[in-house]
Amino acid sequence: MRFLLDAEQRAFADSLDAMLTAADTPSVVRDWSRGDHDSGRALWSRIAKMGVFALAVPEEYEGMGPHPVELAVAFVELGRHAVPGPLVEAVAAAALLAELAEPLPAARLLPSLASGEASATLALDGAYALDGDAATTRLALAADGLRLAPGHGPIRTCLDPARRLTPLTPGGELLSTAPPVAHALAWARLATAAQALGVGLALLDRTVAYVRQRTQFGVPVGSFQAVKHRLADAKIALEFARPLLFGAALTMAPGDVAAAKVTACEAAYATARTALQLHGAIGYTAEYDLSLWLAKARALRTAWGTPAECRAEVLSGGARRW
Repeated sequence: MRFLLDAEQRAFADSLDAMLTAADTPSVVRDWSRGDHDSGRALWSRIAKMGVFALAVPEEYEGMGPHPVELAVAFVELGRHAVPGPLVEAVAAAALLAELAEPLPAARLLPSLASGEASATLALDGAYALDGDAATTRLALAADGLRLAPGHGPIRTCLDPARRLTPLTPGGELLSTAPPVAHALAWARLATAAQALGVGLALLDRTVAYVRQRTQFGVPVGSFQAVKHRLADAKIALEFARPLLFGAALTMAPGDVAAAKVTACEAAYATARTALQLHGAIGYTAEYDLSLWLAKARALRTAWGTPAECRAEVLSGGARRW
């Protein structure tokens, strides 16, 4: 099967790309890493106005969704530009609230998530929440159900400085005793896979541009056959992940989504290693923008399911047979 975007989807991706390019996201990422959320919240609002979060919110709650394919298109661009914030968590929260048996929490919380007036984070039982200090809505999946956490604990460090982890305060309002966790996990993994694919594509583009400029023995290092082979391997891995991503967005079968997640994240991680090697010493410096994507590729690899967990999901038979 061929998974090709139509003209409207390509135009949506191009519009997001243009907006994010003008936003100078590396400076936004560095502000966010320091705990300065003003520029990040402004960017969040612009992303919401383009309808990104509304794609995960049903129309009855003032959204436009659910549209997983278009959401995947958007998250590839968000990853390509290393946009910070609880992006995946907001999508997972929206998917979770939309499927609750009790409609009141969704009616109360989803419209503001779709419009970007609110941001959300979501934590599994005992796990840290991403950007709990910045999110306005904090959801915790506890042993007794889904709760609206009243606050958060101290900030913890992460592989990616822009991913600020916080424990959520126990207790809070009980929203549901039987939340659809598997449904939310599928949406979280789909968005993570798309974000990772975008990160990998950005790393590849930046590395190709760099090896064309860097010279050794009087010629660009990109002309060396060994360098070409490394870049070709990265390109093939990323392009192999693309149809798995959009195929999973069409079915939303747990196994398909898990396969897309592990493939995209492993491709992005391998591309990050190639990018670091071909950049040399400058790739290790935090001041160089490449580091923003390198750190994100490492962190996304285990977010919302390790490679082993995702492979186990695929082997359990949760994938659709094409």
